[in-house]
Order: sequence, then structure tokens, then C-alpha cells
Amino acid sequence: MTDDSDDKAGAAVDWDAEAAAFDDEPDHGLRDPEVRRAWAGRLRGWLPERPSDILDLGCGTGSLSLLAAEQGHRVTGVDSSPAMVDLARAKLAGRDAAFLLGDAAAPPVGEQRFDAVLVRHVLWALPDPGRALRHWWGLLRPGGRLVLVEGVWGTVSPAGIPAEVLTGLVDPLAGHVRVERLSEDALLWGRDVADERYAVVATA
Repeated sequence: MTDDSDDKAGAAVDWDAEAAAFDDEPDHGLRDPEVRRAWAGRLRGWLPERPSDILDLGCGTGSLSLLAAEQGHRVTGVDSSPAMVDLARAKLAGRDAAFLLGDAAAPPVGEQRFDAVLVRHVLWALPDPGRALRHWWGLLRPGGRLVLVEGVWGTVSPAGIPAEVLTGLVDPLAGHVRVERLSEDALLWGRDVADERYAVVATA
């Protein structure tokens, strides 16, 4: 979860208070059919082709979790906001999905392992991104993958993590790392954006 505005960049956000209006942003709620299709298409390229176990960290209201479930995956979502978790559970009611309240940096999944760990707009806000990445890598089954959607937002007080910094953290863990630039795909965001947005997909 994150906020694109300059005045909130880097500031602590009360996500429970934000939950009710969170899906109003086009790339949060994915309510617009074209935005939804754009994210669904990206997920198909990032996640395994066969039905798999997906861990969605910082899942928010579960919009990406829902897309993954619609593509046949079994989803476990984790978020630190009780209000967000409640909305995600309602959004995916009846689907093969479970949502847990917890810290994305150290998700409460015990010994469970996953085929992919999906994290959107979370890593940049963590105090020790490298440590979180190492922990997440340990939650993958052999042949699993990390899917990290990040960026640098704002112009007055930019917040985020540049792609070259993130790939530098991931390279020692993974055998293969690819970067997809997302800024020029306006359909993903419901508008044109001028800041840096990208995805990193890392595999063993």
C-alpha cells in the first residue's frame, strides 16, 4: 500500500482510516474494466502459469489477490490493517483465499511455503528492505519467484526505491532478475504518470 501524493510521501499513514476510500484510486480498486484488464495481463506474465500458492504481502483490500484467484491461484494475503483485511475477506468471499493480520516484513505464515510472493508498493516503506527480501526469499518453494511492484513517487519530497537499488538488493538472492518498466502503461494507473514505476520479477 502507498500514497502517491507529495504531502503524504514518506509519512506514516493510518491505513485503517484510509481503508474505506482506498479502492477509489483506479490502481487500488481496479474498478475500471480497462485498468483491471491491464493488471490481470501483467499478473499472467509475472505469476506461474499453473495454479499455484501465492502470498500477497501488504495486500490492502485484496484487489490483486482477487485477480490472482480469478486466474486459478490459491492466495494468502497479509496486511497490518484490520480494516483492509476485512475488506479483502469480503472481496474474495467464497474463493480459495485466506487473509491474515500481520507484518508484511515478517508474515505470520509459519512453515507454509509459496510458489510466488507478490508485493506491491510495500518494500520502499520498510526500515530494512534487504532483510525483508531475504525473509521473503526463504518463504519460496524451489523454483519460486518474487514479484515486486515498486517505484519512486512525488516531486517535492520523493519517496520510494529506484529500480537499480532494488535490483541490487535482489541480485545476490536470485539466479535471474528482470525489470519491467510500468510508468508508460497509463492503463495500469488509470492516468498518465511521470514518475518511476516498475516491476521486478526474481527467480531462482
